[in-house]
Amino acid sequence: MDDSSNTNATTAMPQKNHSYDDHIDHHFHSNISQRHQHSTTTILPLNSIIIIIISIISLVLILSIFLIIVMLRRLKSVKKHGSCKENSGIHNTSSRFIAPTTIDLNASPDVKGNCLYGGSMRKPASAYRGVQVFTYKELEFATDNFSEANVIGNGGSSVVYKGVLADGTVAAIKRLHRDRKQGERAFRMEVDLLSRLNSPYLVELLGYCADQHHRLLIFEFMPNGTLQQHLHHPSSEYRPLDWGSRLRIALDCARALEFLHEHATPTVIHRDFKCTNVLLDQHLRAKVSDFGLAKMGSDKTNGQISTRVPRTAGYLAPEYASTGKLTTKSDVYSYGVVLLQLLTGRVPLDIKRPPGEHVLVSWALPRLTNRDKVDDMVDPAIQGQYSKKDLIQVAAIAAMCVQPEADYRPLMVDVVQSLIPLAKNFNSVNSPGFLRFHRQSSGLKY
Repeated sequence: MDDSSNTNATTAMPQKNHSYDDHIDHHFHSNISQRHQHSTTTILPLNSIIIIIISIISLVLILSIFLIIVMLRRLKSVKKHGSCKENSGIHNTSSRFIAPTTIDLNASPDVKGNCLYGGSMRKPASAYRGVQVFTYKELEFATDNFSEANVIGNGGSSVVYKGVLADGTVAAIKRLHRDRKQGERAFRMEVDLLSRLNSPYLVELLGYCADQHHRLLIFEFMPNGTLQQHLHHPSSEYRPLDWGSRLRIALDCARALEFLHEHATPTVIHRDFKCTNVLLDQHLRAKVSDFGLAKMGSDKTNGQISTRVPRTAGYLAPEYASTGKLTTKSDVYSYGVVLLQLLTGRVPLDIKRPPGEHVLVSWALPRLTNRDKVDDMVDPAIQGQYSKKDLIQVAAIAAMCVQPEADYRPLMVDVVQSLIPLAKNFNSVNSPGFLRFHRQSSGLKY
């Protein structure tokens, strides 16, 4: 009995100790777990607070930078408008200035103190040439009150007068009709483009007038009129052009379009290239004019502009007539028509001609690549002044330019490179006019 009790007591004692140890061990691990949890709960809020603080600081910095930029822009705007207000007190409205804005064609221009408002900045002031702002009274005086005797050109949207400015400069003063919305758009476009573009092959804009409802453009005076007058209305004033002059005019025009297509940013599509818009100076050097219908194209050479504008019959590219889409290749087609006029002396559309000869391009295209027939289509006024080889090359260039498919037409840069050797090799290479041409071309900077 005693042994049994002792045995039971002996066995019971270790169990009691084991249970106690387990309890202590469990309590120990429980405390560690609680401490770990407590440690974790204290660390996480600290990390979150740090992240929140960093985010707030970053946000404050970004907002500060944004506010600084806004304030700087407002300060610049105030300075620009302030300079215009200062100019409004100057009575001499013929002072030179650098046009700082590109005219917004969706807003009416407002001229105040020689500053043209309603525009969006596209280029810095250094990218613009100085143009002069005239009052309407100054131009009235320059043209003898817009005398009919001084009219040198008359179109559907404007009348051009020869005038003498206050400083003695002879100028062509283009007065737009006030009741035409197209004239308003043309005014803005010409001021915008020609105050930014600078090329010896584009007519120079000397200034403009935007007094109230009056819209006038002042250009350099070109004493030899238009190419149209020399080719189709020869007189004692406008003599027929010889072969050498026609080659040089063709090259000048090609260089003008090359500049617009390849060197202007963004690309400019003229959209109205024709003989009446080619002006000739005292040396029969050509300059392209009339940018009222011009459009800014995309940066791509063949960037399309879908829009319909009035155009002169006979110069219209086939794809434009059918789709209304314009590309630089549309200008190439129009150039090809002008080249055909230089070659044949014919107008683009002539219903007085026999059947089959009404449309110049349709009549000329099959003959341009025929060596036997190409001689028969040449203007009688230049017969015998050219070599057969040069004639065939010019005919080939014209044929490529007036291809019905736009993709088959060349770029104007290729046309220029094709015409340069023809002009250089012409037998009047030693003439003073050609030497001037060669020097200007070789030193040309776009």
